[in-house]
Amino acid sequence: MLPLPDGLRLPAAKVLVTTENFASGVLPPVACYFATAFLVLLPRTQLARIALWPITAILAFRAATSLDMCMGQPKLDFLNIDLQLSMFCIAARTFEWTVQTKPFIRGAQRSSTDVPKRNFMLDTLDLACNLRGCGWDWSQGLYVPPETHSTSSRLTFATSALVSGLKHSFLCGAIHSAVQSFSPLTFGSVDGGTIFDDSLPPHLRYLRSSTIATLCAFGIYSVLQAAYELTVVLCVLLFRQHPDQCPPAFDSPWRATSLREFWSRRWHQWFRRLFIFLGGNPLSLLFGRVGGVIGVFLASGFFHHLALLAIDPSSEMWRMLLPFGMMGAGVVIERAVAGNKTGGWMGWIWTMCWLVLWGNMMVDGWARAGMLGGSSILDGATPVRQPIERLVRTFDKYLHAY
Repeated sequence: MLPLPDGLRLPAAKVLVTTENFASGVLPPVACYFATAFLVLLPRTQLARIALWPITAILAFRAATSLDMCMGQPKLDFLNIDLQLSMFCIAARTFEWTVQTKPFIRGAQRSSTDVPKRNFMLDTLDLACNLRGCGWDWSQGLYVPPETHSTSSRLTFATSALVSGLKHSFLCGAIHSAVQSFSPLTFGSVDGGTIFDDSLPPHLRYLRSSTIATLCAFGIYSVLQAAYELTVVLCVLLFRQHPDQCPPAFDSPWRATSLREFWSRRWHQWFRRLFIFLGGNPLSLLFGRVGGVIGVFLASGFFHHLALLAIDPSSEMWRMLLPFGMMGAGVVIERAVAGNKTGGWMGWIWTMCWLVLWGNMMVDGWARAGMLGGSSILDGATPVRQPIERLVRTFDKYLHAY
């Protein structure tokens, strides 16, 4: 058997990232990713994509398992999560593009002329970066939230997005500080620990864990919203994208009155296509619509398990598969009981109760892996952190006083 070239050999252990090994480890799978994105826009290129995909997958796996992005600082382990999930997306998306038999078509874009001209380079860039598929023929059924920023001009839109991004960055930091303050030495640190306090009676134990889980949900929303809106500012001002090409990522998730509405409309849809391809489509072939729904959420659970593996290789898969799978079960139960009529205040209560119930288990899985102990935007802002920490400690002491 011929030996693998050095560039394709799998690493024996992770090494601290440097400019040199980042360029040699990360840039090759990214180049293959863009090459496949270009090829899938052209007819009669499937054989070339089939030949390229194994190389792309090996390079992506090699990058994900060879580099330590935190540079010896455990609080920066979220960078390892970003790398691992990015490489997984590269391997998974290029696999979908490889099995695609017809070229992808992008809808007509705004043009200064009456006849829009197709630019394959711009289409390649958009396909590679556009996870939701806004404007593409493969995103049928995608819900796009209504715009919340003024679109009267690029500058007005970008300014509004920048203010919102900075606001959500601060909110994320504040929530992160609050969560860590509940238990600075266990799940509030990189060592990790459970959010369930056995010293409390059950009703107070789950009140405390549910408070932590709810804070984490808003923290995740805030950090994703901040990252997206700050990216939008760059896309609009630097790359001259029209505001219509950057629709909102979220649609007030806390207002959802059904699980279906929460997951398919109000929460972000960045990985919708990926989870349908990896989980929904295969299980729908075996078990019909119910299998498709459960498959999507199991794929999401596996995706989140990969995130935990980046910081704690001993993480147990069931801690993500079970709560995400139960989200799918909740959607199925909801449709079987109420059809499409779930809504109103009763629908809101049902939705929030189910989310918090299984959200406890999700967040506990993250907490045990040490994910909640990472760095925050407010780490150096002691005057801001102190009142937050004082408030949380007062609440926690109140619970333990009973």
